[in-house]
Amino acid sequence: MKLIKFQEIFSSEKQRNKEIKPLIKVIIDYREKNSLVATHLIKLGFEIEFKELKVGDYIVKDVAIERKTISDFLSSMINKRLSNQIEELKQYPNKLILIEGFEHQELYNENNKGIHPNAIRGFLLSIALKHKIPLIFTKNARDTAKFISVIAKKQEKEMPLNVRKKSLSKKENLQFILEGFPGIGPKTAKKLLQEFKTIKEIINLPEEKLKKILGKKALIFQELILSKY
Repeated sequence: MKLIKFQEIFSSEKQRNKEIKPLIKVIIDYREKNSLVATHLIKLGFEIEFKELKVGDYIVKDVAIERKTISDFLSSMINKRLSNQIEELKQYPNKLILIEGFEHQELYNENNKGIHPNAIRGFLLSIALKHKIPLIFTKNARDTAKFISVIAKKQEKEMPLNVRKKSLSKKENLQFILEGFPGIGPKTAKKLLQEFKTIKEIINLPEEKLKKILGKKALIFQELILSKY
């Protein structure tokens, strides 16, 4: 009988140790204290820390999140504040903009701050396509917290310094390298490679020849080639 009790105690102690895990921390900008998102995150079992964030409203693992209510999204769209925030957010390799409040307010409504629905759609498309920042739409603060919870529980991976497509062909690899230079897009990269064939030949081109194709960008191209790490 004593042995059984001892085994039960040992087993329950082992189980408790198994259950005790360090809480995942979510860093929140102190200006978000009035939001209910933090309260819901605590209920979901997260550790939260309020501090001043220069960029974004939430940092969870390696993801920066800018949270906007619908009203705030529309206001910051009008006064251009969101445009600045988008540029700042792009510094993070992993980022997203989270628009909250679809349970109570419609986004595409001509009465919303006097903005035409198509202007809103155009701005959303610009965020996604031009700036490459994902957009998430949530119903309310609780839904927002659940999205953050899913992000936090995903396996964190170290981001590579230079993200690229997998299994590129030799030609695509050459084009990819050239597109890494400022001001050289796909069209210019292809033109250079078609005319001069190798990256070595392009790098060794005289300034005058480069200027014919790159214009003023030729100087930036050559300065970067000669720059030390």
